[in-house]
Amino acid sequence: MPEGPSSGAPLQVDALTLAYGDRTIVADLTTLIPGGRITAIVGPNACGKSTLLRSMARLLAPRSGAVLLDGDAVHRLKTRDVARRIGLLPQSPITPEGITVKELVERGRFPHRKALRPPSREDRDKVAWALEATGVADLQDRPVDELSGGQRQRAWIALALAQDTGVLLLDEPTTYLDIAHQIEVLDLVHRLNRQDGRTIALVLHDLNQACRYADHLIALRDGRLHAAGPPAEVVDAALVQDVFGVAVTVMEDPVCGVPMTVPLGLPGGGVAPAKALSTPRGD
Repeated sequence: MPEGPSSGAPLQVDALTLAYGDRTIVADLTTLIPGGRITAIVGPNACGKSTLLRSMARLLAPRSGAVLLDGDAVHRLKTRDVARRIGLLPQSPITPEGITVKELVERGRFPHRKALRPPSREDRDKVAWALEATGVADLQDRPVDELSGGQRQRAWIALALAQDTGVLLLDEPTTYLDIAHQIEVLDLVHRLNRQDGRTIALVLHDLNQACRYADHLIALRDGRLHAAGPPAEVVDAALVQDVFGVAVTVMEDPVCGVPMTVPLGLPGGGVAPAKALSTPRGD
């Protein structure tokens, strides 16, 4: 289900092929990231999700094809220019030892600061805003390595916000977090998008979370685009079987009305007992 070019998409991927050495990871992929929306990139392990995100952020040059940022080929732009327009939170970022939350967030202003110049008033205002927007202002003097998993992720998102870009890319921001902290981070992402219309693309492993939080879904399989569009239009039992190799039943989420998948089992491995699927949950 390929997508064509769109003037409302700040990031477009055009016939993109990515490789590490002789190993092709993403093959002839064409898709887009709609402007002002949350896009979730889903698919099984090693299907090219994180590799695609790295290329969007100009961290991996294409073997062929291009990533276009507002019509410009990303890999022809200067690093500083890209950093002023795209913010990236990588998977499992490494925190410098002993650095405080505020010091971490201040690093998001580096693309905007002139060499050897102290932070400007605008820099200080953007850092203060990012700390408040992510709910870590009261933690700004604490070392990042003393925070909980959810607090740490919010601090890193604050760094990306301080960078003040129109596009924010998040690579598996909920990895290694328990369910409470996953919801904390995803609620923050949703709030940031709805408040200022920021374009956000994130890699997620949980398809139900992707359906609940994203406006647009990109499903990859074996480095190729399998489907793209609003979750309600693309997520069905056939897609989950084709992409993840799992038999599911798809129903409407009783809370927000989006598709919700319930696993039935792997091919040839039997199905979950009907009684277990129909037992109502307690309060």
